[in-house]
Amino acid sequence: EQFRKSNDDVLEILKHWSSRVFGFVYLNPKFTRESLAELERCVADGPMIGIKLWVGAHCNQPELDPIVRRAAELNALILQHTWIKQRGKGNLPHESTPMELAELAARHPGVPLVCGHTGGGDWALGIRAIRAQRDVYADLGGGDPVYGEVEMAVRELGASRVLYDSDAAGRSFASQIGRVLGAEISLADKKLILRENLRRLLLPALTRKGIKA
Repeated sequence: EQFRKSNDDVLEILKHWSSRVFGFVYLNPKFTRESLAELERCVADGPMIGIKLWVGAHCNQPELDPIVRRAAELNALILQHTWIKQRGKGNLPHESTPMELAELAARHPGVPLVCGHTGGGDWALGIRAIRAQRDVYADLGGGDPVYGEVEMAVRELGASRVLYDSDAAGRSFASQIGRVLGAEISLADKKLILRENLRRLLLPALTRKGIKA
């Protein structure tokens, strides 16, 4: 009921702001059948173009496999929240890590997956965890706006696998954009991170729905 209600909220927003907003459907793999139904309602038969997976289940569990397979058929981009809590706090129950996302990616080669926050608190470990899985993209949203994250992500993954994200509820746009604009990388790499990489990943879904990118 919770994720259906969240999806209803997004659908209502899209009725009024579809010219400025793309929607991602909330799913919880603990409820695989219901999640697949929401994927059909909101993406296959609706206006949304991607999937957001939060803290419902560890993302290396087999319950995610049918969701990933159907998402691939729909060209729906999957964004998986990940975090690595620092200072002994420990992750929330069922909160995924970049290491677990790498396991999922290994089972689904060729399917693009976005590593939300790329571990957040311990982003250096997160970047290294996804390095070998070339279809996993590092997401820069959230976490402390510290020096060196963008440079390491570009060095370890290549700029074409790094995505700007604001995580606006937790960090200001200024701090998140500033970490990219102020990074010691080329202007061409900054353009990839701030726009072109995400545009490339969303283009199949947009084309499928006849939306001009």
